Amino acid sequence: MSSDNRVRLADIARGALSSLGDALTVNRGLLRLALANPEKPGSIGLLLQEQAERYPEHLALRFEERAWTYAGFNAWVNRIAQSLKAQGLKPGEAAAILMENRPETLACVAAVVKLGAIAGMLNPQQRGEVLAHSLKLTQAKLLIVGEECQEAILSTGLKPENDSGRPWLWEGDNDAPTHWRNLRALSRNADDSNPPEAAAVLQKQTAFYIFTSGTTGLPKASRMTHYRWLRGAAGLGQMALRLKPDDVFYCCLPLYHNNALTVSWGSVLLSGSCLVLARRFSASRFWDDIRRYDITAFCYIGELLRYLLLRPETASDREHRVRLIVGNGLRAELWDAFVERFNIHQISEFYGASESNAAFINGFGLAKTAGFCPLPFAIVEFDGETETPVRDRAGRMRRVARDGVGLLITEVGNKTPFDGYTDRKASEAKLLRDVFKPGDCWVNSGDLVRDQGWRHIQFVDRVGDTFRWKGENVATTEVEAAFEGFPGIEETVVYGVQLPNADGRAGMAALTGLSEINGAALARHLLARLPAYAVPLFLRLRSAQETTSTFKFRKVDLKREGCDPALIREPLYVLADATLGYQPLTASLYQRIVDGQLRF
Repeated sequence: MSSDNRVRLADIARGALSSLGDALTVNRGLLRLALANPEKPGSIGLLLQEQAERYPEHLALRFEERAWTYAGFNAWVNRIAQSLKAQGLKPGEAAAILMENRPETLACVAAVVKLGAIAGMLNPQQRGEVLAHSLKLTQAKLLIVGEECQEAILSTGLKPENDSGRPWLWEGDNDAPTHWRNLRALSRNADDSNPPEAAAVLQKQTAFYIFTSGTTGLPKASRMTHYRWLRGAAGLGQMALRLKPDDVFYCCLPLYHNNALTVSWGSVLLSGSCLVLARRFSASRFWDDIRRYDITAFCYIGELLRYLLLRPETASDREHRVRLIVGNGLRAELWDAFVERFNIHQISEFYGASESNAAFINGFGLAKTAGFCPLPFAIVEFDGETETPVRDRAGRMRRVARDGVGLLITEVGNKTPFDGYTDRKASEAKLLRDVFKPGDCWVNSGDLVRDQGWRHIQFVDRVGDTFRWKGENVATTEVEAAFEGFPGIEETVVYGVQLPNADGRAGMAALTGLSEINGAALARHLLARLPAYAVPLFLRLRSAQETTSTFKFRKVDLKREGCDPALIREPLYVLADATLGYQPLTASLYQRIVDGQLRF
């Protein structure tokens, strides 16, 4: 692709030609997308049953030293489904699942959705009030807890003996505690035939509740329907990745996240290939696992690839059979470095969110793009100060020009329904109405993207991560990219902080990898790459960044603490004079800022 971020027709043509050898797989994906209908029967459970008949002896799942064929996995799921049904779980009801990554987690999820019920995917990293809030949102009729999460669920204050008769099912190697019911014992001799409920599920029915990662505020539960899951599997697994039954797909991302449950498992299940599930991501063991299981594809989040790049280079970096990877959040400045070091040329970056009604897929193998979307979308002008889309005098929004950056919105229609959250107010808050004409309705993605042309986009920033300084909008991801290449810096988190006697927010960067800095050299490095208003005024040196369980940087505390030396024990620096560069931010220097003696 061209260096100016635009997608050219020639780029698309080359990508289309390269996929001709997989035309049959691509056409199957197109057919599935065309035939998908929210009002018709179709479900994840039914797809599992079909693949168990088509590929009974193919490996469906591997985990450490254990493995299951499609027929074996389907039979195991059926036994669990019959047990859950005997415990009173009915179609349309929710079962909350609190477990870490292991085969039993995926089997329980599959069993729940086979019954036409909803799997509420609780985050095992949560505790106390936050976890209790998430559980309440599911309105679960029963609870499945892995023994590794016993401490987490008890931190909510709930106990099985005082939980209104709701069954608490125990999944683990050890005996179930008092008042719990042992799921393994219940399902060991259960009927392993396919439950009739799976064939009766309509595509529009909810399959999962997927929770937002909670980088700000309490989590929200977004709905994932069978319709969206099946369309995602067809679009990604067949059209973009073009997986084959002999592919081996590695997933080390948490199963309560859509990159694992929808992108990874959906692509694998639809293709009849094998999913290798890891307990968790480990940068030091990652490539050993890739070689051990003879992996041909894996799913990523951008920060995962960054961690791999931070590892020392080895002679075995290219010794693997991986031909493609799929994920989101790979920054443009890391793209070429990853390709060159690990010799993986097919990077199927995509854009989507748990609650969104459309997705972008890099189906033509282009570099530095989140791909294209055939569904109705628009990129509209955005006011960074008010954090709202711009409307003209008639109340209508305006699309940005090609190469422009704006707010991504997607139209709500019969083929693109908005499933939203369990909270109706939260769902309504995501909608924009009367956008281009009276009565139309669009989903606010909350993301700023660049229009690359030919219906392709490049992710720029989250709306809340963009701040305004000196009358200009500053995109944190573009500032973070400017730090790349400066010696010693490992990770950069950029955010805006409020200053006394100043409008907008001043830029600040939290850095890891440095114990001290050459302030003059770093200032020259940034000023050569950024407009002056975008160069961070403050730096904070850290030993490690705080992240969510899905590797997103947590900025809430960083923004709240700002740049006050009285609140922060880590080294702070300020760019008080561009010619001198960054210098230590002392208490006396900070007081000059507060008193208005030092202005920027």
